Amino acid sequence: MSQRSWIAEAMGVGEKDLLKRFREAADQPLKCQEVEASQAPCQEVILKQADVLRLLPIPTHSEHDNGPYITAGLVIARNPTTGIQNVSINRIQVHSGNRMAILMLPRHLLAFYKEAESRQQALDVAVVIGVDPLTLLASQAVVPIDHDELEIAGALHGRPLPVVKCQTNEVRVPASSEIVIEGRLLPSVRELEGPFGEFPRYYSAREHREVIQVDAITHRKSPIYHTIVPAEMEHLLLGSIPREATILAHLQRSFSNVIDVHLSIGGVGRYHLFVKIRKIHEGQPKNVICAAFGAHYDIKQVVVVDDDVEVHDPRQVEWAVATRFQADRDLVIIQGAQGSVLDPSTTVGQDFGPGVVPPAHMQGISAKMGLDATRPVVYHEHVFTRVRVPGELEVDPETVVQSNARIDWHTGAVSA
Repeated sequence: MSQRSWIAEAMGVGEKDLLKRFREAADQPLKCQEVEASQAPCQEVILKQADVLRLLPIPTHSEHDNGPYITAGLVIARNPTTGIQNVSINRIQVHSGNRMAILMLPRHLLAFYKEAESRQQALDVAVVIGVDPLTLLASQAVVPIDHDELEIAGALHGRPLPVVKCQTNEVRVPASSEIVIEGRLLPSVRELEGPFGEFPRYYSAREHREVIQVDAITHRKSPIYHTIVPAEMEHLLLGSIPREATILAHLQRSFSNVIDVHLSIGGVGRYHLFVKIRKIHEGQPKNVICAAFGAHYDIKQVVVVDDDVEVHDPRQVEWAVATRFQADRDLVIIQGAQGSVLDPSTTVGQDFGPGVVPPAHMQGISAKMGLDATRPVVYHEHVFTRVRVPGELEVDPETVVQSNARIDWHTGAVSA
């Protein structure tokens, strides 16, 4: 999953249709098809008492990680109220053979857990390791609560996803998975987790986190263990592409002239958003900037460019900023907004005392910056006309360049 072209290939579309195809699947999910255990490869081997550390090759990825981590596990849980499932990828530190600490950000899984904990009940979960690329990608869809991401996976496949009930709880998991760890998120139990090298390429702090008690492990015969190397391309693209699809749809609902978006890899696939528009009104880019910040709280910087700029090429975006942006006129700054709790710069300057972790409601307080790097709708003559050589886009170097050619620069003679 470490190249956009590979992800597009898995979907059966070209790169330009990647976001459109993902959004269609998110908007038109397919209900899963439940199968019996005998038809589920992930339950070929059933271990009711198993040691996670002894059974699985769980790596310690980065220099200062506080132990082995599961990084590619789909965490599946059911809403205690409605029974509808949620799928997410969470980092999980394995403390012992049957206990694991998990980081849950303020999203649906944490909401399920808090509801169960308020009743002093455990929340049944399954940690699924080793799924196909489309199911992995679907797990990162940004959808409202009580929308099962496994149904989006089915839509991406073009057929209902086969699922099977876990051996020790009611959670349904992809039947073709490699490995499934069944367990319970324990109420009112916390254990230290971290530090861990996260996607911003910094370590997150060591804090008390919620705990999974392992009840069973099922797997294929000779299973394949999948891990995601933190902060590398697979990690960044898995998070960025589903968000791009959601953000694009969000913006196009209000601005039909928004053409494309890109969460840049330099912005760790989360924080920096480039937006391409067909500008029709002065001031509109600033409205687009404000709408983009509302699309996801992780977004920290938005650059809006014209339709002659390729948002997937950071050099072109930088060129637009260099030649079409003036800070006293085109800059938008929003202070004190909610941002990413994993952005280390959000904690700088907060005086909570040395070694004191800020309370949850004060974590991730961020400033937002928007840059309108568009040219005026009307401008004088060729002031903002890009310089081009006539016919340059029509030239195919493969057909006109002679490889291994030698040129006599005095006579102009060419020889192979």
